Parts: sequence; structure tokens; C-alpha cells
Amino acid sequence: MTDQNEPQQDQFMEDPLAQDDDELARVSAERDELRDKWMRALADAENSRKRADKDRRDAEQYGGSRLARDLLPVHDALTRALDAATDEQRAGASALIEGVELTLRELSNVFTKHGITIIRPEPGEKFDPAIHEAMFEAPVPGTVAGNVIQVMDNGFRLHDRLLRPAKVGVSSTPAS
Repeated sequence: MTDQNEPQQDQFMEDPLAQDDDELARVSAERDELRDKWMRALADAENSRKRADKDRRDAEQYGGSRLARDLLPVHDALTRALDAATDEQRAGASALIEGVELTLRELSNVFTKHGITIIRPEPGEKFDPAIHEAMFEAPVPGTVAGNVIQVMDNGFRLHDRLLRPAKVGVSSTPAS
């Protein structure tokens, strides 16, 4: 006969294998969680490295874009000065004209060295809003609507980025 106050032995006996299985499942879950965190950290580090590399390349290529933009009016002024000089002025001040030409040529060489190209649209060329800025639109007989009819200022590009669009006049549909 058993005493009712005595606990049965089966109640307190735990299966040691079940305990090992629970421990194994807990450790496996912790391992999987840590592996996931490690993989995410590795991916974040790789993304940061790629982003830093891209930022470095962009800084090398485009870091001087503010200075370049500030030099564009100098190029424009030298070009206008040469365009405005008459034959008489060229003859009378040939040394001055030659100095302005040399200065413009040197500035153009510096632009080329640093990846700055000049966008020189021609009358009759199709208007491209990606590189041109329309300053006015006028119906001009004998032209095709949407073509450049006049160039006020050349545009400039730094590598593949637009520094300043070319300022142009565009033909509209000619009046009948």
C-alpha cells in the first residue's frame, strides 16, 4: 500500500533525453539568430564600403564642380571679348587680342584636363531639354519647330553631369 502523502516516483523523474533535446533546440535557435545578425552586419559593412568607394569616386570627379561653375562666366567673358573685337581693333591692339586668346586657350585646356566639355549647339540643331535651356521661342519662317535658331551662351558638362545648359532660342511653328 502506498501512502497518499508520498509522491509517486514517476512524477519527479524527468526524461534526460527530453531535457537534452530542449537544450539543443534552444542552442540551435540562438546559433541561427547569431548567424543571421552576423550576415546582416557583414552585408551592412559591404554596403558601407561600396557607398564610401562611390562617394570617393564622386568627390574625385565632381568635387570641383562649384569652382568650375564659378569659372564659366570667365570663359564666357573672354569669348565675348574676342567675338566683339572688330578687325580694326584686332589690328590696333593685336598684342592684347593675342593675350586674351592665349588666356581663353589656357582656360579651355584646364577645362579639358579636368573633364569639363563645352556644349556648342548650332542653329538648326534639335532642341534637347537635357542640355539646352530655351530662353525664348519665336516663329521663324524656313525653320522647323523645336530647332535651335539662336545661341546666347554655350553650355558646359563636367564628365557626365551638366554644369550649365546651353542658352538658346527655339523655333516655334511658323505663322501661316
